[in-house]
Amino acid sequence: MPLVEVVSVSKSYPRRMGLRSSGQTVVENVSLTIEAGETLGLVGESGSGKTTLARMILGLTKPSAGAIRVAGVDVTQARESGLRRLRRQMQPVFQDPYGALNPRMTVLEIVGEPLVIHRREAGVAAGSAARRAKVVELLREVGLDESALRRYPHEFSGGQRQRINIARALALRPRLLVLDEPVSALDVSVGAQIVNLLRGLQREYGLTYLFISHAMPLVRYLSTRIAVMERGRLVETGEAEELCAHPRETYTRQLIAATPELPTG
Repeated sequence: MPLVEVVSVSKSYPRRMGLRSSGQTVVENVSLTIEAGETLGLVGESGSGKTTLARMILGLTKPSAGAIRVAGVDVTQARESGLRRLRRQMQPVFQDPYGALNPRMTVLEIVGEPLVIHRREAGVAAGSAARRAKVVELLREVGLDESALRRYPHEFSGGQRQRINIARALALRPRLLVLDEPVSALDVSVGAQIVNLLRGLQREYGLTYLFISHAMPLVRYLSTRIAVMERGRLVETGEAEELCAHPRETYTRQLIAATPELPTG
């Protein structure tokens, strides 16, 4: 069974035009799967529906139609208690490493927050030496050291902030990370370092990734398979190397041509 199953999912928002109301469809009849341990690259231009689809998978947005199952649980039908348990298995890493961190919290508080919220399941007591030790371990996994604990987000570079975001996402040892344009706000060389960090973490912990980007070469480098979205619809899917070497759709060829290669070496 796939870890994630998206079945005929659509999302529309009401739009008022004078005295009449109509629906604006942002995701239309999308079906896809993500196997445990793989990276599915979801690629498309801004406005193609990528982030809306990701939010539906995370249970943050309810679809207008269709079903989404994560680890066999229907996200669209789960009650709040069920969603709480499910969200421990899937965590987001968002595009903006600046806005995603609370500027009033230290790194110890930021990375340790999931351990406090889910302390029973995490087995780490709030405010304890065990929590601090766990945060230090998480920071080291993303290339930061203990000196970061008492510092605040404004004291770090963009790449370091994204490493802190990733450490927080890993705190509960989730099965699925939803990576929504995680390097688009960073310069190219720093973005390459973050991509290579993600590859290493996936190998070490057997993580599953939904990797969202508008940059086809980046998606090709990190992904097992690629799904291409255009104007809310899924227009092409396939194994990463095969799809990039022999794209069927003109839109896919345009995406490949539009973005330069990422220096990932």
